[in-house]
Amino acid sequence: MSTFTLLLIWLSSLSFLGYGIGYFVSPKLQEEFKRFGLAKFGPLTGALEILGAVGLLLGLWVPLILLLASAGLTLLMLLGFGVRLKIKDGFWASLPSFLFMLLNAYIFYEALRVYQ
Repeated sequence: MSTFTLLLIWLSSLSFLGYGIGYFVSPKLQEEFKRFGLAKFGPLTGALEILGAVGLLLGLWVPLILLLASAGLTLLMLLGFGVRLKIKDGFWASLPSFLFMLLNAYIFYEALRVYQ
């Protein structure tokens, strides 16, 4: 796997670890889920972000885990982007979920090449 891909894996992992933990310690992030109309899904989303982040790092040694974690985070961000569009958030508010979706889709593609 290229150095570039490894850097992207670390970037994604640290970002999702931060956001996942952030949900549980930041009332502001919890309020965002209320604004989305998805308050009951906040804890699940935070937990999935943490699991995905850990999975990306474990996947550096076990390619199947990298494949599953990157696919899961891609799907999570696709859903997040869809929510942002549904509630009519602006371009800049919606952009991070879209970019993280693309980032994890790329990681998935690279993991698929390694796993084969």
